[in-house]
Amino acid sequence: MITVTDLSLSFGERVLFKDVNLKFTPGNCYGIIGANGAGKSTFLKILSGEVEHDKGEISFVKNQRIAVLKQDHFAYEEYPALETVIMGYPKLYSVQKEREAIYTKEDFTEEDGMKASELEADFSELGGWEAQSQAGQLLSGLGIDEEDHVRLMAELDESKKVRVLLAQALFGNPDILLLDEPTNGLDLESISWLEDFLIDFPNTVIVVSHDRHFLNSVCTHVCDIDYGRITPYSGNYDFWYQMSQILQRQAREQFKKREDKAKELKEFIQRFSSNASKARQATSRKKVLEKLDLENVPVTSRKFPYVGFKPERDIGNNVLRAEKLTFSFEGTALLKDFSLIVNKGDKIAFVGIEHSSKSTFFDIVCGEKKAEAGDCYWGQTTSFSYFPKENSAFFNSNLSIVDWLRQYSPDQDETYIRSFLGRMLFSGDEALKPVNVLSGGEKVRCMLSKIMLSGANVLILDEPTNHLDLEAITALNDGLAAFPGVVLFNSHDHEFINSIANRIVEILPQEKNPGGFIDRMMPFDDYLTDTSVKQLRAESYKNTQRLRI
Repeated sequence: MITVTDLSLSFGERVLFKDVNLKFTPGNCYGIIGANGAGKSTFLKILSGEVEHDKGEISFVKNQRIAVLKQDHFAYEEYPALETVIMGYPKLYSVQKEREAIYTKEDFTEEDGMKASELEADFSELGGWEAQSQAGQLLSGLGIDEEDHVRLMAELDESKKVRVLLAQALFGNPDILLLDEPTNGLDLESISWLEDFLIDFPNTVIVVSHDRHFLNSVCTHVCDIDYGRITPYSGNYDFWYQMSQILQRQAREQFKKREDKAKELKEFIQRFSSNASKARQATSRKKVLEKLDLENVPVTSRKFPYVGFKPERDIGNNVLRAEKLTFSFEGTALLKDFSLIVNKGDKIAFVGIEHSSKSTFFDIVCGEKKAEAGDCYWGQTTSFSYFPKENSAFFNSNLSIVDWLRQYSPDQDETYIRSFLGRMLFSGDEALKPVNVLSGGEKVRCMLSKIMLSGANVLILDEPTNHLDLEAITALNDGLAAFPGVVLFNSHDHEFINSIANRIVEILPQEKNPGGFIDRMMPFDDYLTDTSVKQLRAESYKNTQRLRI
């Protein structure tokens, strides 16, 4: 259990939160939410002791073990993945290494024997005999193949390192688990596995995430950082959202009543302040007006960008036909005789473990890559705009955001461009920042601005929710759901897929299934439970370790 009493933290004049009082109890999962920059990650670092707070107290039950999801993906390069996981339980790892060292001594003394006996007892009590098995199960559950368990971290790619560090945090049944964006870099099945793990986890979990489905699945409570406070709510993300809407509506109504009252008082004071018989009443009302304090209304840190896609022309019946596309990388077939017809009204989510195949298909149909064989044909009425997963090449300049967006705007007027950027949360001097220093989320908002200005009637989006906060994801989600054109997209956000797609396409491993894919006109949740889909997947992924989405 963790008890937080009168906690406050400021950076200069900026108050992140003050006078926070919270209690985190075992058996519950607490989701920490708030706008980018509200202090979510900082709050976790305060709980872990990595960041000092200004005032207040944080108390733990004695001898509780805290596990933290590490953010430095290169801190364990010299260690095998399995050993890196076990290092998540420092006491056990220390005993294990000391035990190994004493048994390798050439001059093993009687004193060493007594010490070894003590270490054996400690090793057994801490679960040492099950450690490798448990670590291996965690790695496999998170999508790390068995041959990678013994590889050095330096040999693993970035996505695998992320998973190993997550397994490290989960290892050894910690009393308190602090997770900052644990779903980043995970495929949909690994996220589902993590959800099941946390639902069954008996101790305290505190998690920061931008994944709405994940928060709904695992959270028993939500702690909202806003208005300089951290406010706890019982229930998951959807319950918090409903409650927040009610509370915001009540706050607006209260403020409107205060404004109306202030207007009434001002009119009375102005009318009767010079009237001797009414002077006392006017003075009394002036004091009431001063107490209303309309100036100090708290301001939310949440800001929703405006995301709306308006095609310049309607789309015809012929949208896109891909015929027998073939493309390989380093000897691996990413696409092989792959054919697909996209129809008017389609909003297709591309799912499955063949992430490179999905991105390659997008690159080919958009002309970014040339297929080794095959071709694709766009309908005469179509115009597309592409959001690539890797977009850093668009920002290799010192142009201001205004000048950068001007390149893609049909209206060159600066007032128009700045107004447009303002709706995307680049207001005032923010719009003058050079694009080569932008954060990941800012770059995504710039790319979305570019796409909105294109007037395209086909949108192709490769993992567009990466780096966005919940508010921006919600705005993009709503914008795509309302878009009247065609959408082809790839995402690891379950809710995002389920609320937008009306068609699911899963590209199968092309070396074993040339040209193979599963194609269903149905929502994503139905796809995951469809019996015929499960059978097709089982046959297509035969002889592979896992069936990942």
